[in-house]
Amino acid sequence: MATKNQTLSYGAALRGKEAEFRVWAPVPKEITLHLTREGAGPQNIPMRRDGEDFVAIATAAAGDRYAYILDGGPPIPDPVSRFLPEGVHGPSEIVDPAAFQWNDDGWRGLALRDYVIYELHVGTFTPEGTFDSAIARLEYLKQLGITVVEVMPVSAFPGVRNWGYDGVSPYAVQASYGGPEAFKRFIDAAHRRGLAVVLDVVYNHLGPEGNYLRNFGPYFTAHHKTPWGEAVNYDAAGCEHVRRYVVENALYWIGEYHLDGLRLDAVQTIKDDSPKHILAEIQERVQALAGELGRTVNVIAETDENDSRYTRVARDGGCGLDAVWSDDFHHAVHAYFTSERQGYYQGFGEPEQIARALREGYVFQGQHYLFWNAPRGTSAKDVPLPANIISLQNHDQVGNRAQGERLSAIVPRGTRKLAAALLLLAPHTPLLFMGEEYDEKAPFQYFADFEDAELRKAVSQGRRSEFKDFDFSEVPDPEDPETFRRSKLTWAAAPENREMLEWYRQLLQLRKQYVTDGERTADAQYADGVLTMRVPATNPKVVVQAALERGKPLPQVQDGWRDALVSEEDGYAVRVEVR
Repeated sequence: MATKNQTLSYGAALRGKEAEFRVWAPVPKEITLHLTREGAGPQNIPMRRDGEDFVAIATAAAGDRYAYILDGGPPIPDPVSRFLPEGVHGPSEIVDPAAFQWNDDGWRGLALRDYVIYELHVGTFTPEGTFDSAIARLEYLKQLGITVVEVMPVSAFPGVRNWGYDGVSPYAVQASYGGPEAFKRFIDAAHRRGLAVVLDVVYNHLGPEGNYLRNFGPYFTAHHKTPWGEAVNYDAAGCEHVRRYVVENALYWIGEYHLDGLRLDAVQTIKDDSPKHILAEIQERVQALAGELGRTVNVIAETDENDSRYTRVARDGGCGLDAVWSDDFHHAVHAYFTSERQGYYQGFGEPEQIARALREGYVFQGQHYLFWNAPRGTSAKDVPLPANIISLQNHDQVGNRAQGERLSAIVPRGTRKLAAALLLLAPHTPLLFMGEEYDEKAPFQYFADFEDAELRKAVSQGRRSEFKDFDFSEVPDPEDPETFRRSKLTWAAAPENREMLEWYRQLLQLRKQYVTDGERTADAQYADGVLTMRVPATNPKVVVQAALERGKPLPQVQDGWRDALVSEEDGYAVRVEVR
């Protein structure tokens, strides 16, 4: 596979025995390069101004460390650090992007229609919590029927444990996971096993600790507000560089790390009134690079808006993205089986909504949504069902609960089997959350490791305030290391876990045989306690009969069809029929 390295406009670029250091910095009056070479003492090298940039050329090599001194202040990291081995407050390390030897020459990526996604958090996926330890589990995922590994954010964050959404250095791979070389080893190993890798990237905000971008330039603007305060500056003065900073970051992951796709976090909080939205620009540039490299790359948005503009092509006023995380299937199933109606589950809970999510993708297509007290969504008719990434569990839906309980702790196993059949045989693109396939009992709780004492206190108090209706003893402290340890997968091998694992494996085999190829539509109807899903909608190849009411018997098998998979457990029956 072709590798495209050193496409970055900024950062430390090796030029033989020297390196050029370039940083965009319209705010400071002067910058000094603080360079520490291996086996030599530190050097302070004045940088010359070049327009809004500062530049220095010095003798340097991979492994050397450097920082910038702005107007005589303390040394701070490069905004385009490839590696921060001493943490987000420490110096940047020079990385030679050409040093890694890839072994994935024959890999060209996967089409969206072939995606079966497995979302994992590197720090809790294995006991060691590293990329290298995760490699040992890739063959297991392949045998399960997974085709795509989606990795939660890996950009450098404070401390050693975090979900990843508090990252502050978008180009630097987290040191506690193993750093840049280890991430490349993981991706390379996945490709050798026929697995694609998608990375979750965060372009809507940066974390609160170690975020030094404001020292350099107008990376943020008060023109828009977000849940995190000022918005990333995509449309105010100075936005040209910020847009380049983000677009080049997307290209960096695809070209230098051989990634097969990007999942863009919470795009509804990306505020941009420019003629061309930043999401459209990212997709345009990423697809141009993918074409140049001869690879298939998918760009996916997370949003709760049910808005077809994200996947609508640019010429029709859309962003042209390949897919979106689509919440309504999850919310409809969860609310129905748990009877939970608080928060964003308001307005959900009717069985017909599960059928509509399967049939059309969105449940809310402009109707009033109680949680917003406003209309939500647009028509879904222009959104192909595979462009909806659906799940029963993911890091948000599990981790944003007070105690981080999984479905294994909330609903009977019979309902989990039933729901899995709908998820994995729907024509949508399914996503599993790590451990779901074998009924992991360990929770996935919110954890962090901020170094600033006041911030640590604020985060702990904020989490308790968020769940003020709970006994404080029931809300785990995010800063307590035990919260992180509790969230690690146990990889349980008990008979009941093996049984659920086999259920998922068989469903994924049926999906590959009957759903992946051909027309990706569904006819889903609910009547008399039974939901019937036919895929595709006309001349179906597979039918799922699911008794949503406890104790409700299923209709007889249709003439000319046969049972492929059946479960009757905890009073809930589900049957998969094939021709």
